[in-house]
Amino acid sequence: MKIKELIKQDAGFQYIIDSMEFMSSAGRRRMLKTDFCNNADELRNEWHRLDCAIQATLEYKYKKPYIDLRHCLMCLHDLQGTLSSLSNHTALNEVELFEIKTLSQQAQIAKGAIEGLGLSEILPIPDTSEVFSLLDPDHTGIANFYIYDSYDPRLTPLRRELNALQTSDGDPIRISELLALQNEIQAEVCIRLSDQLHVWADTLITTMEQMAYTDFLLAKAELSIRWELTQPEIGDAIEYKGLINPRLKERNEKANLRYQPVDITLHPGVCLITGANMAGKTVLLKSVGTAQIMAQCGMYIPASKAVVKLFEGVLTSIGDDQDEMNGLSSYAAEIIKISDILRSCRQHDMLVLIDEPARTTNPVEGKALVQAIIKILNDMSSTTMVTTHYSQLGATCRRLRVKGFVENMSDLPLNPQNINRFIDYSLTEDNSDDVPHEALRIATILNCDTEMITLAQQNINQ
Repeated sequence: MKIKELIKQDAGFQYIIDSMEFMSSAGRRRMLKTDFCNNADELRNEWHRLDCAIQATLEYKYKKPYIDLRHCLMCLHDLQGTLSSLSNHTALNEVELFEIKTLSQQAQIAKGAIEGLGLSEILPIPDTSEVFSLLDPDHTGIANFYIYDSYDPRLTPLRRELNALQTSDGDPIRISELLALQNEIQAEVCIRLSDQLHVWADTLITTMEQMAYTDFLLAKAELSIRWELTQPEIGDAIEYKGLINPRLKERNEKANLRYQPVDITLHPGVCLITGANMAGKTVLLKSVGTAQIMAQCGMYIPASKAVVKLFEGVLTSIGDDQDEMNGLSSYAAEIIKISDILRSCRQHDMLVLIDEPARTTNPVEGKALVQAIIKILNDMSSTTMVTTHYSQLGATCRRLRVKGFVENMSDLPLNPQNINRFIDYSLTEDNSDDVPHEALRIATILNCDTEMITLAQQNINQ
């Protein structure tokens, strides 16, 4: 699966990509076709290239080589169509020849800048100086393209006569004849140049892709620096210290709310997550999923320490999947998705994230379904996180609980506006088969209807 598909499935990852600063459309295209990778060597190589780019950015960001490289990337146009035509022996027009001349010139400038940054080993740009010379026969050194007189001996006398006639309002018939002949000669020149350039088609395609990749790599480096992302290690389990959800962190900072990073370790099998409402269980699932996708797309991770296990994919059932257009209820859409997850996990090693399964059906059947889902996934090689509000599941699996409300976490009076300040989002091992019962407490804090809360408490007491 490629990033193009992943950003449609994970809003958190979409936010990451939208936060990256590309210099060109070619760089963004190169990013979108990047694969979700589970090859350890390829990922380590990509992280090494990213580390080199980060170090160069930190050292040279305000110096000439870095500025020159960024300017080249800003001038980069995506020439897939033009280069495809050249590769297929299609004659190029003057505009397309101008595009190739510009690419060849910018590539040589970028090549020199990359050498100045010490990145030639990880960002090799082909030598396209011969292409530029072919399209600059008069050695002007500029990117503008023109069918120069030197391309065909007939052009000099023809253009001299044409210029004289046009300047003196000469015979319009003769002017038309000369213009037609000039167009014919120029078309012949374009065909000859296209034939000569055909042998460079593969080199130019490689140049285009390397320039686009350079843009993508620098965008990743800039983001890593700005957000202080961490290079992950590869292991047999997932381990995050200080894991952050960048989207939520930014939102909290704008609202002057506290944000708390989370530590979590996950091994193959099922980890059951419990905790009160508003305790961040769903955010935790989303954060783990986004971090995993970032890592396996060759990016750094928003955490102070990161160890990742490589998977064949990330499967999620998070949020309301109701599809009214297909006539599916929330439960139907959810249970179909979970069924698909189980089928996939029987064949592949996946990271599975399921948020409160069967919460929209009756509690008896819902609890039975959750027990079945946990048992099946716990016997597989996949690594699974399941959040739930069901108690007494009797499931044999690891359990973590979000600590939740702590009255003395802040000196401020507790109210709906600052409730975030009184929640401890850290995780603790929980060997009990019960879940927190804080629904009425939350309703009270949120100033909900007093009669409703009182009657509910009476029902519990009875």
